[in-house]
Amino acid sequence: MPSQPDESTALAIQTPAINDRSLAAGLAYAMGSRVSGISFDAATGLMLGKVRGGADVPYSTTAKLVRKGGGWSCTVGVCSCPVRKDCKHVAALLFAAEDSPAIRVQLLTPSTSAQVSRNPSGPGLSDWEQALSPLISQPGTAPSGAGVPLALQFEVEEPAPHFSYTGRRDPLRSVRQLKARPVIMGAKGKWIRGDVSWTTLNYLNFRRECNPAHVEWMQEFLAGHSAAAGRTYNSSGFWLGLNSYAGKNLWSLLADARKIGLALVHSRGSEPVRLAEVPAAVGLNLGRYGTPATEPAAGAPATEQASDGGLELAPTITVEGAEVDPASVGTIGRPAHGIFFTSGEASLPGVPDPDGTITLAPLESGLSEELLAFVTAGSTLHIPAKDESRFLTGFYPKLKQTARVTARDESVELPALAVPTLSLLANYGADHRVRLHWEWHYKTGTMVTAQPLWRHPGDHGYRDDAAEARILEGVGQPWDTVPALGESATDGWGTPRLAASAELKGLDTLAFTEEVLPRLREAPDVEVDTVGEIAEYREAEEAPVVSISTKATEQRDWFDLGIQISLEGQPVSFAAVFSALAAGQTKMLLPSGAYFSLDLPELHQLRALIEEARSLQDNKDAPLQISRFQAGLWDELAQLGVVDEQAAAWRSAVGGLLEGGMDGLPLPDTLNADLRPYQLEGFNWLTFLYRHSLGGILADDMGLGKTVQALALMCAAKELSLAAAGQDSASDAGAPFLVVAPTSVVGNWAAEAARFAPGLKVHAVSETFGKSGQDPAVVLAGVDIVITSYALFRIDYETYASRTWSGLVLDEAQFVKNHQSKAYQCARKLPAAFKLAITGTPLENNLMEFWALTSIVAPGLFSSPKRFAEYYQKPVEKNGDRAQLDKLRRRVRPLMMRRTKDQVIKDLPPKQEQILEVVLNPRHQKVYQTHLQRERQKILGLIEDVNKNRFTIFQSLTLLRQLSLDASLIDPSLSGVRSSKLDVLFEQLEDLVAEGHRALIFSQFTGFLGKVRERLDEEKIEYCYLDGGTRNRADVVNEFKNGSAPVFLISLKAGGFGLNLTEADYVFLLDPWWNPASEAQAVDRTHRIGQARNVMVYRLVAKDTIEEKVMALKARKSQLFSDVMEGDALAGGAITAEDLAGLFQE
Repeated sequence: MPSQPDESTALAIQTPAINDRSLAAGLAYAMGSRVSGISFDAATGLMLGKVRGGADVPYSTTAKLVRKGGGWSCTVGVCSCPVRKDCKHVAALLFAAEDSPAIRVQLLTPSTSAQVSRNPSGPGLSDWEQALSPLISQPGTAPSGAGVPLALQFEVEEPAPHFSYTGRRDPLRSVRQLKARPVIMGAKGKWIRGDVSWTTLNYLNFRRECNPAHVEWMQEFLAGHSAAAGRTYNSSGFWLGLNSYAGKNLWSLLADARKIGLALVHSRGSEPVRLAEVPAAVGLNLGRYGTPATEPAAGAPATEQASDGGLELAPTITVEGAEVDPASVGTIGRPAHGIFFTSGEASLPGVPDPDGTITLAPLESGLSEELLAFVTAGSTLHIPAKDESRFLTGFYPKLKQTARVTARDESVELPALAVPTLSLLANYGADHRVRLHWEWHYKTGTMVTAQPLWRHPGDHGYRDDAAEARILEGVGQPWDTVPALGESATDGWGTPRLAASAELKGLDTLAFTEEVLPRLREAPDVEVDTVGEIAEYREAEEAPVVSISTKATEQRDWFDLGIQISLEGQPVSFAAVFSALAAGQTKMLLPSGAYFSLDLPELHQLRALIEEARSLQDNKDAPLQISRFQAGLWDELAQLGVVDEQAAAWRSAVGGLLEGGMDGLPLPDTLNADLRPYQLEGFNWLTFLYRHSLGGILADDMGLGKTVQALALMCAAKELSLAAAGQDSASDAGAPFLVVAPTSVVGNWAAEAARFAPGLKVHAVSETFGKSGQDPAVVLAGVDIVITSYALFRIDYETYASRTWSGLVLDEAQFVKNHQSKAYQCARKLPAAFKLAITGTPLENNLMEFWALTSIVAPGLFSSPKRFAEYYQKPVEKNGDRAQLDKLRRRVRPLMMRRTKDQVIKDLPPKQEQILEVVLNPRHQKVYQTHLQRERQKILGLIEDVNKNRFTIFQSLTLLRQLSLDASLIDPSLSGVRSSKLDVLFEQLEDLVAEGHRALIFSQFTGFLGKVRERLDEEKIEYCYLDGGTRNRADVVNEFKNGSAPVFLISLKAGGFGLNLTEADYVFLLDPWWNPASEAQAVDRTHRIGQARNVMVYRLVAKDTIEEKVMALKARKSQLFSDVMEGDALAGGAITAEDLAGLFQE
């Protein structure tokens, strides 16, 4: 295959018939994408296309091309525009054709005659010779076969006054102008202008004919000039003015010209333009008037200024060691970055200098425009003798900073410049305070001048800024060690810098003295003076000692809490330590200068405990106190230090709780029961609390005999009061206990008391005193235990509050979990030295329910609900804060006793739980899905505001739950739709009844229990029934316990607690709900002490209904109880908007 021609020449289309102006315009058109529909026939040489000009319709353009010298030449171009021939549209067509890939292939395809072999390195050379030949070529010569060379021609135009059309003088026309243009080597070996110009450098014919490296260099040179505001051409457009050449790369370009063999020539001959090797030095020369260099010429009149002597300041320019007359120099660039001058005005030593030679030299960097203007003006400045001193002391130092100033001879002695020293004055005072002031000291001989650390606005006096910056850099950034040592440079937003003045105290003074001051004393050009006595700072050798104490107050339950810290036998302000810890400080400084680390675990823990105590106080500004109910808090405080002093009442009450060896009262003879070991432990704990007037929560699992433990306490209290009275008579046996329980449990309490404490006189209140018409004083006289319901307690509260009680016992205490309810208020306000909450579920929904119970039985433990919510509830429930949860458990542990069945009863039969999945029959499922879609659309838009729409949301929730049970519960007309859940229930009942088992069936919906009753009647199965409307509860319970009915239907709300039904061994929960506590209570009616058989628990859950989602929600929410009681995973308590949305979503 024949070798391809060089692309840079093959694509060049010569355009001899088209002028430069048309070529320039055509290039712009081509670059503006104005050419379309290009076609080319290499055989005929015809090129056609459309060019969009100023008219609405594009012009039709044709060019005739012929092959010439291996390329193409346009002999003629025809266009439909008014010019008709060789116009800018023809030029645009040619330019666009070169960039078209399709046309480019044809232009690159050589004719058969043009396919010749080329060897750029010459024939007969070996491979290694071809590789090394370029390396040994002489610099400044063009490579062989590289095309016609170009050169850059310079010309100096002498200044002439010139005024623009506005009448203003043109500054560029009033100074010496340096111009440049490209030229080409002519046929006779001389540089000629030819057709080359700055506007035709990109044309195809030049790119084909000329040395490509030279063309590329010219383009870069032109681009550097284009960075200026505008190009300066002469009228013909060939010359380029260099006085405003913007590109600072000019000097590297000129140096590169030599490497590629591009000559720099003078317009007046063939002499090369000289390029200085080093930058020109610009400065000022100071001499005394009258010395030889400034002697007036013979016959010249002496000026008045010169006659008095004085000084003379003259500009100097030196190029490669030779001085140049400043008046003959022109500048290159704006701002100037180089100079030029011609021969006859200056010369370079050792270099031939024919007439007319132009010399170019770059300038040193950092020269101001003002200095260049003064120097190139070429005039000298006379300073009268009377101003000489002022010039040398005031102007010369500042002038020296901006320009090179030299003395012409010994007639003038240039003064030495003052050298700056950074001076610090540190004035130490009492209480670890130090005032710092920085300034500069400029020394000249023995004279010292003080200058402020930073210049003030408008201050233009002499300062050696470079030296100051160097010294400050050596000082470093002391504000990294002591932030007060720094300031912002500009209105708070600048880079930090050294503050001129600062006042330090405490740890800042310590850090400055110990860390910064030694470095400053060693820093060069820094002087440090200290005034006052510097403390002997040292780190303490011993750790601080914490001492705590309690002191009795007028409030029975509260004690002043004393905390002291000492170091090396000296007291340390606890308030100061606490503040330092809160501020995140790492050290504590004492007045003596000793300091110790605050980064000690015990101090951080002390701070946390004090913050806890403060946060739970109603008045944070009050003296620090601790309640005797806060035994857990005291225990952790005591572990941090030495207990100095304790109030006797505090030691007696809290000591026993913490030591664990609580000796209660002897087991009373009047108790008719054998207590199990864990019950005996509970009895001792209860009697300890009773003796010390401390309340508590008995939170044993349901079925572990909480009632008998409470009755044992009451028996022991009765014997204690008799012993204190010194008599056996029951007439003055002390105040009775008040037991408040759910209505359904009042009878059970009376029965249990009669069974286990027959020696106590018990009175069960069944109606209000107002309704009964009885006198409470008469009715309750001599009674040991008064049992009433929560409803009656609330109604007759004033009567109960007016009497004296040995203690208040709240059974199923979750009934007072709402701290805003009336029942809660009554329980909390009732005067009683001892209060006990009995509940297997002290927490059901959220931590505030737990707070409600603790605030009744231990009012000083967490006194404020708001504080408790901020400190415990929100971190635990919303943020999953395990640390706070663990702390809460530690705080309540001394005042709450909880044992589970698995822990204490090894002989209790196992309980097996199973979920029975109920698949709705097709008709039932269809009805459910129809209502589900309607309720979902309605509810999902209301979820965002649960409080506002709570009734509507739970109404829909209840409707869907009832639909899962039986469609007729919401619409009697759907009674024909069989209940799938009833079918599954009775499948189970049929077998267990036949086998002699007995079952408890729970539901939250009495309407559904009614449906069960109907089916039981149809199946002729005997049963008992209990709901909120049952009046003779005790009779119904006894009927089931003593009878033979195999089924007991119970409303979950009415009979889910307070009943002992161990006669049953099966439990059916017909409708699940998210609160696991209520279900657990129901199950424990039978799975409790006294149960001898295995207990089976069945939960009936309708598949693909809201009940499945309720079960999933319950699995998440059931963790809250174990979080506080036992402590496992974290979960929120109360049902949230997200929970509700999840119930309704698909």
